[in-house]
Amino acid sequence: MPEWALYLTGLLCLCGAFFVLVAAIGVLRLNDLYMRMHAASKAGTLGSCVLVLALALYSRESDVVLRALAGVVFFLLTAPVSAHLLARAAYTVGYRPCSLTQHDALATHPVATATRTPD
Repeated sequence: MPEWALYLTGLLCLCGAFFVLVAAIGVLRLNDLYMRMHAASKAGTLGSCVLVLALALYSRESDVVLRALAGVVFFLLTAPVSAHLLARAAYTVGYRPCSLTQHDALATHPVATATRTPD
């Protein structure tokens, strides 16, 4: 393996670890569910994708590279969608954003403000 590839792999690992660390700090320090979910889904996805790309570069085997690229595509397609669905479900059942939220786009949406009737 060329020396530049080792340095690039190390740099990608450091960048990926940094974004995963930022996501973890965001989950611990931010105020409410929506802010925490944003940190986990955005920074966590980016960090995971960069780390998987570093693995692909380091292995240099075609089957591992293909699986790594498939993993990156899977992360990019599923993490934002699942975070959106979880946030929407939390809002629908009544978990409102904290007071630091300046604009609540769902406050006037008819589906989000509908109340459930007891059975």
